[in-house]
Amino acid sequence: MPEVTLVMLVLVIAASLLFDYINGFHDTANAIATCVSTRALSIRSAIIMAAGLNFAGAMISTKVAATIGKGIVDASNITQMVVLAGVTGAIIWDLITWYYGLPSSSSHAIIGGIMGSVIAHAGMSALHWTGLKTIILALLVSPVLGTLLGFIFMVLMMWSFRNKSPYGLNKSFRKLQILSAAFMAFSHGTADAQKSMGVITMALVSYGTLSTFAVPTWVKIACAVAMAFGTAAGGWRIIKTVGRDFVKLQPVHGFCVETASAGVILGASAMGMPTSTTHVITSAILGVGLSKRMSAVNWGIASRILVAWVLTIPASGAVAFVTYMVLSPFLGK
Repeated sequence: MPEVTLVMLVLVIAASLLFDYINGFHDTANAIATCVSTRALSIRSAIIMAAGLNFAGAMISTKVAATIGKGIVDASNITQMVVLAGVTGAIIWDLITWYYGLPSSSSHAIIGGIMGSVIAHAGMSALHWTGLKTIILALLVSPVLGTLLGFIFMVLMMWSFRNKSPYGLNKSFRKLQILSAAFMAFSHGTADAQKSMGVITMALVSYGTLSTFAVPTWVKIACAVAMAFGTAAGGWRIIKTVGRDFVKLQPVHGFCVETASAGVILGASAMGMPTSTTHVITSAILGVGLSKRMSAVNWGIASRILVAWVLTIPASGAVAFVTYMVLSPFLGK
């Protein structure tokens, strides 16, 4: 029935914007944890800055949205129920990891969710394996680049300012870190809001509103606003884990982390490659910590983060699979 299909479309759009909002407060830590932990900015100032720049970043491109919308599943297997169950799986996993303060990846969660729901709908053969290989490669390589760049930037800073006192160095970098945090917040918007844009556009194509995959302007604005409001809501639990517990950071460390991370994320977004901002910035923090000494890294926290990373795709996929199996008899396939 057309009325039921329209209701499903509305549910999918609402769930996708909710995911975007949750992504905003779940991943706020990625943009601002280091500048808060080094006291370059207060939490309030950092969150306001991040909200505005996340919005701006979300409006500039849709290349990642196209990758998410067309690279995971064959278009013929996309239905409203598939998208709704996939987003639900991602939302539930994001909330679980937020509650426990674990910086898991919303990118992995939405990819795992869509994979799980489409498998429930049409089996493994419905997955677009060529596109998935590219997506997974980007998700695997980007944290390695984050670690390497974080390490290299930190070594260069230590050598360049080797004759400067620690106090003078941190005083200078506290101001510079505000710029690097802004760079990071902007790059987060270019990467993460686009995933919800891709999901909503998938649903619009499935419904018949769009004949080809092209992100409408209203979808871009809606996702950018949802991300900005979510960012403004903040995520103190994860800020504490990333910015204070993982590695003890000074302003120079925060500057290197944010600059390295933002460079990787913006570069990937320009190529349409989805990255996990969570993984990239946490890996950059690891690289900075390793430039000091192995013991500078809290390996207990690192192991918890690693577990969350490994579990995210299968866990969100499993939740999405179950959601589809439970709801599809009532709402249709």
